[in-house]
Amino acid sequence: MVAITRFGFFLAISLALVAPVQADDSIRRDKIVSVIQSQLEAFRRDDAVAAYSHAAPQIRAMFGSAEKFMQMVMTDYGALYRHKSVTFLDLVYMSVMGGMVQRVLVTGPDGAEAIALYTVEQMDDDVWRITGCMLVPAGGNPT
Repeated sequence: MVAITRFGFFLAISLALVAPVQADDSIRRDKIVSVIQSQLEAFRRDDAVAAYSHAAPQIRAMFGSAEKFMQMVMTDYGALYRHKSVTFLDLVYMSVMGGMVQRVLVTGPDGAEAIALYTVEQMDDDVWRITGCMLVPAGGNPT
């Protein structure tokens, strides 16, 4: 079962306030999807170093090591760590989340579905990195 915070509940309600990314942004979306897919594949392989490499510098600074980052993922993001399936939904701009958000439908190991809201940022070297992720129940109702 997916846990949700008060912020997550607010976010679930505010999903109606998103702006879809324009069709001409497909190259950007492809790059973002690729980064998230690579991180999810690293989780499945238990490759902490590869998974950590897709996190933005501020996320890496919060954890200090790939091992600590992976431990957090295993503890707090089991649906992503051992997902049964993922379906990439739309890339949107959400000011409440601070920018670009890739929505991903995730089926966790227990069969429960959640929407992973990945925030991403393009770094100075033009590489996209993951700046955060929040899970909300796929039905939009807090659990």
